Amino acid sequence: MSDAMWHTRRLLGRTALVTGLIFITGSAFAQAPFPNRPIRLVSGFAPGGATDVVARLIAQSLSDALGQSVVVDNKPGAAGNIAADFVARQPADGHTLYLANATLAMPSMFPKITFDVKKDLVPVSMIASGPSVLAVNPKLPVRSVRELVAYAQQNPGKLDFGSGGIGNITHMSMELFNYLAKVDIKHVPYKGGAPSTTAAVAGEVQVLMAAAAGTMAHIKAGTLVPLGVSGRTRAQALPDVPTIAEAGVAGYEATSWYGVVTAAGTPKAVVDRIDQAIRAGIKRPEVREKMLSQGMDPMEMGSEEFGRFLQTEIDKWAKIIARADIRAE
Repeated sequence: MSDAMWHTRRLLGRTALVTGLIFITGSAFAQAPFPNRPIRLVSGFAPGGATDVVARLIAQSLSDALGQSVVVDNKPGAAGNIAADFVARQPADGHTLYLANATLAMPSMFPKITFDVKKDLVPVSMIASGPSVLAVNPKLPVRSVRELVAYAQQNPGKLDFGSGGIGNITHMSMELFNYLAKVDIKHVPYKGGAPSTTAAVAGEVQVLMAAAAGTMAHIKAGTLVPLGVSGRTRAQALPDVPTIAEAGVAGYEATSWYGVVTAAGTPKAVVDRIDQAIRAGIKRPEVREKMLSQGMDPMEMGSEEFGRFLQTEIDKWAKIIARADIRAE
């Protein structure tokens, strides 16, 4: 055998070996089990709030179901958009998740948003929803939704409503009420649900839209009068209070919700496994009890159904945001 032929065969052998190693290594990576390292569950809000409470509940059950530690990472700011943008830019492997709330469905409210909700994120699983309560100060002479609508129409510009802040779900829920009921109750934003509730009790504003959990004590004490709940069905905590839709505002539905999304491009098998783990956690009695105590209704909604729901929410809120000309920085 000539030196040239020997060198050629040697080179071909090395090439085959390297090619084989690349194939084996690539296959190993492609087939790496999920999860193969700790999972990060990102919350877009500060510790202690409702979103953070849900994140920590789900983190523990996810960890138990998947056999990996799940760390809650709080990245507050810009109504959760900082956290959502961070997750959208992570590898699409399911190891970084975002605990989203209803604000994710309001991208048109944020002119400086740096990600595309529909292109950069994929829905994984809906976890819970929670209605708000439409209530009034007892000194206001109305005791039903129809009476409130009539009073607002007869006294234009004389009613104010308090919310947890500009762009907050309670703000948007009341703007939807204004739109569907054809009234103009003026918005007074507060720095959170508790201050807005206190203001309504004190009479600083006559009308309040607030989370059910934060109003229960005042409703029982008679310092707030509930007129309706914002969800599709009556709240378990307030079974005698009608929904706003059944009380006279046809088509009304607005709830705060919580769900997990991750980076677009994550394999469907990984998305499905995370969804199954979340569903298993929601079925735990202690998790359900904690959610109910926070005024939330546990839900089970997989990726495709959650995606359709999210699109419906985006379309609904875009109309309200445009009508009310709401812009948040």
